[in-house]
Amino acid sequence: MTPAKWVKVWHERLPDVPLTLVQAPAAEAPELLRAGEADAGLVRLPVDRDFFSAIPLYTETSVVVVPKDHLITAADEVTLADLADEVLFHPLDDVFDWAAPPGEPAFERPATTADAIELVAANVGLLVVPQSLARLHHRRDLTYRPVVDAPRSSVVLSWPEEATTDLVEDFIGIVRGRTVNSTRGRTTAARAGEGRAADGRTAKPAGRSQPDKKPRRAEQAGGRQQPAAKSSGRGRQARTGGAKPAAKRGRPRRRS
Repeated sequence: MTPAKWVKVWHERLPDVPLTLVQAPAAEAPELLRAGEADAGLVRLPVDRDFFSAIPLYTETSVVVVPKDHLITAADEVTLADLADEVLFHPLDDVFDWAAPPGEPAFERPATTADAIELVAANVGLLVVPQSLARLHHRRDLTYRPVVDAPRSSVVLSWPEEATTDLVEDFIGIVRGRTVNSTRGRTTAARAGEGRAADGRTAKPAGRSQPDKKPRRAEQAGGRQQPAAKSSGRGRQARTGGAKPAAKRGRPRRRS
């Protein structure tokens, strides 16, 4: 893992709260979290979901580590079938949950992945690991190739579910890429911004606008404003409610 970018963001947002990184072997990381010696961890699946919460981050490519002069280096990628006749190490700290480890079994299981790498360098056998571990244990005399059908290891951010604090939420937000103004991110800067908005000094109340200085007559009267009528004789009739036009005056009749 390379958490330096998250640490940098943490120090920018929470400069008064120290963040300490603790490195531990993959097999020991869950116990550190259970014992309260760390608040959250970047660990590999599986984890005990009855005790831990976990957010998936990514799934790694699996590779086989081989000497640089091995025949496998002629291919860009290999399958487990290509490794069937090779001696493959299965260290005690192996992160894969193999139902049946591929290849020929080694004479013994190395204690750690680092020990297995040393044996690969001695041309004793090969090792299948996540790509990040192949890079971590890089040597000039070794290389690796992707194994397309091997199990893959997923990395998660995990923490004890009952210990979900505000600071843990802050770190979750940083890892997930939330901005300082995100509604779901809990940061000191964001909480300070909310306080200023509540005072009314830096934020306008939402959903309110300034009243018109000169309200319309219809609004003053409490009714709805009607569209203006056209200036014609018919318009006069419309405004008076549609009354009948006055009868024409004719000539007076002569009396007999």
